[in-house]
Amino acid sequence: MYKLNPIRLSKLFLFVFLTVSFVKAEAQTPQVMSGSEIESGLMSHDRALYIKKHWIRDPYIVYAPDGFYYLTGTTPNPGDPRENRDPYNKGLFEGSIVGATVQIWRSRNLIDWEYQGVSFTTKDTYHYDDENRAEVKSPNKNFIWAPEIHWDENRNKWILVHCPQINSSFVLSDGSDVKGPWIHTMGKNFDKKHDPSLFRDDDGTWYAIWANAYIAQISSDLTRFETEPVFIEPSGSRPDPKNPGSTISRIGHEGCTIKKIGGKYVLFGTAWSTDTGRKGSYNLYYTVADKIVGPYGPRRFAGRFLGHGTPFQTKDGKWWCTAFYNGDVPPVSSKGIQDVDLSATAQTVNLQGTTIVPLEVKFLKNGELYIRAKDPAYAVPGPDENQKF
Repeated sequence: MYKLNPIRLSKLFLFVFLTVSFVKAEAQTPQVMSGSEIESGLMSHDRALYIKKHWIRDPYIVYAPDGFYYLTGTTPNPGDPRENRDPYNKGLFEGSIVGATVQIWRSRNLIDWEYQGVSFTTKDTYHYDDENRAEVKSPNKNFIWAPEIHWDENRNKWILVHCPQINSSFVLSDGSDVKGPWIHTMGKNFDKKHDPSLFRDDDGTWYAIWANAYIAQISSDLTRFETEPVFIEPSGSRPDPKNPGSTISRIGHEGCTIKKIGGKYVLFGTAWSTDTGRKGSYNLYYTVADKIVGPYGPRRFAGRFLGHGTPFQTKDGKWWCTAFYNGDVPPVSSKGIQDVDLSATAQTVNLQGTTIVPLEVKFLKNGELYIRAKDPAYAVPGPDENQKF
C-alpha cells in the first residue's frame, strides 16, 4: 500500500489550505460598482459607493484645479502578492502588509482611475539618513502611513505629509507634478507628527494639525512653525471607559483634519465608538469654532465607520467622505446594523478598498452647522457608542 511522505502530506495540506483561503478571500471582496452605478450614485448623493477595490487604509481624496481627483493612502508596496492573498489583513501588528511607499491614483470622474506610480518612499524621508537609524528597533521606520497631498495654489505646487512619527515628513514638490521630486523645506522642524494633516486658510496661511489634536501655524516660507502648538478640543465631556468616574473631552485619538465651511472652522477627528482601542466601530466626529484655535463647540457625530476618512467636495459641490475596512473580522452585513452592538471587537461594514459616503452639510435655523452621513448604515450612532448624541 502506498504511503504518503509526511513532508509531502504537509505540503499538500498547506497548498489546499492556501488555495481555499485565497478563494474564500476573493469571494468576500466583491468587484467595485459599475461605472453606471457610481455615476448614478454621484448624482443622487444618497448612498455609499464602492469605487475602488485595493488594499488601503486612511484613503485620502482631493479634487485639484487640473480637473482630477487624486487618491492616496496607506498601502502595501506595489505588487505585494499579499494584497490579493490576504485582503482583510488589518495592517496592524505582526504580519502587517503596510509598505514603504506613497502610491497615487487620479480620476476625472471617480470611476476610472489612472495609476500615477510611487511618488515617495521611506528613503525620501528626512530621517532616512539619521546616524542612529540602524539602532532603531521599531518596524515603523520601514513604513509610510496616512499620506496626504495638498495643492498650494499660490506656488502651483503640491505639499505631501505623512507619518509614522519616526518618518514624518513635510515636503514641497519641486514643480507642479504630484510625482515629485520633493524638497524638505521644514526638515527636522516637522518631527514626530502622528497622522499629520494640513489646512490652508483663506489668506493663504498653512496650518499643521496632528495627533489628537494639536495645531500650529506654518511660516510663510514653509520652513518652520510660526507658533507654538496649541491643543484644541471640543467643549463638554463624556465618560472615560478606562477610568470609571472620570471624563474625557478630546475629539478622538487620531485621524484629525480641519475644513472651513461657511466661515466656520470644523475639526474632524477619529475614535472608536466605545472610546476603547479596537472595540466597536471606527467613527468620525466633528466640532465647530469661529476661530481656528477655538474655542470649539460640543463634539458631534458625523458618521459610523468613517474613521480616518477624508471629507471632500466633488466638482459639483456635493460633500462626501472616504471610508475603508478597519476591523478584526471580515465586514459585517449592513442590514439592520443601526441596532447592532459591535463592542465585542473592531467591526465594519466597509469592504477592503475605497468607499465614498455622502454627507449632508447644512446650517440649521439656529445657525448650527450640521454634518451627517446620509447612507442609513453610516448615519446613526450604534448602541455601542460611548457618548450619547
